[in-house]
Amino acid sequence: MTHQDRGAADGTPRLLRSGALQLETGGRLPEVSLAFRTWGRLNPDGSNAVLVLHALTGDAQVADGPEGAHGWWRGLVGPGRVIDTERYFVLAPAALGGCSGTTGPASAAPDGQAWGSRFPFITLRDMAALEARLLDLLGLASWHTVIGGSMGGARALEWAATQPERVRHCVVIASCAASTAEQIAWAQAQTAAIRLDPAFRGGDYYRHDDAPRVGLGIARRLAHLSYRAEPELESRFGRAPQGAETPLGSPDRQRRGRYAVESYLDHQAEKLVGRFDANAYLSLTEALMSHDVGRGRGGVDAALGQLDAVEFFVAAVDSDRLYLPGQSEALAAALPGKPGVEYIHSSMGHDGFLTQAEQLEPQLRARVFG
Repeated sequence: MTHQDRGAADGTPRLLRSGALQLETGGRLPEVSLAFRTWGRLNPDGSNAVLVLHALTGDAQVADGPEGAHGWWRGLVGPGRVIDTERYFVLAPAALGGCSGTTGPASAAPDGQAWGSRFPFITLRDMAALEARLLDLLGLASWHTVIGGSMGGARALEWAATQPERVRHCVVIASCAASTAEQIAWAQAQTAAIRLDPAFRGGDYYRHDDAPRVGLGIARRLAHLSYRAEPELESRFGRAPQGAETPLGSPDRQRRGRYAVESYLDHQAEKLVGRFDANAYLSLTEALMSHDVGRGRGGVDAALGQLDAVEFFVAAVDSDRLYLPGQSEALAAALPGKPGVEYIHSSMGHDGFLTQAEQLEPQLRARVFG
């Protein structure tokens, strides 16, 4: 990335070819590419660089980009927003193990074939280790802020714990210090749905005409139920039928019509299946299952208690039933200075961190981006 590239403010896709990467659990990727996008200009002293980390099925399109592309966090990132791309140099990488340009299971292995089932197990620490090469490329000592929500929040926390000297502010939204038994259980049901699809073929389906679309669609339905809250589903759909369909059915049970909420889940599944790779879903989901900031560091409290060089901002969604507000409270209580928890008030559930994050703008301006 040249100096001129650093000044590009249009969100153009970029790629860092980064050589080999040794992984936390002992695996090794002999050649890794890291896809990312940037907005804004880097200050001469490099003090305004912000790393934005996406959630499980997100990507690097965090802010609006070329050809009318809409950013998934456009309420927070962009000209005049709290993460103002006229003041800050924003860098958003695509996660290792995914399918948005960074090396993942669908990428070519050294033999020219897709990694598939051979792709090694990765962790959030491996993602942070790869992303640290962007700091090295820029010649920067540290990020002004590392910020993310959901899996992105877990990644931000891992960044702070792994390289605290390179993170001045860490913003963790709708996440926790370690994946809980319930979060792992939700995830395991999703991974099982994919692996039980006959088209999965042990992960080596790329040379076949079909892919595990059914299993991936079921996984997305399960996940989406954890992303939304019951009051929102009830108020939006209730027991209404889908259009002219008749959910009560007929003597032939195969011809039963759908409720509106069923159609909604079908739609969410179809959207993801059309843009996401099943192996990447497995890789990222299992990386998030392994999330534990205290692993190898004496436990969560010990790991967090020593991060007094980092300024933390912790936020939760009050209706979240995947990352419970109490988990954010526990995280904040274990951090030096006990920063407390700011709240997004929403009936939507976990996805409020995406759709209503602008509620945090006053607090973020006061404490992080002032």
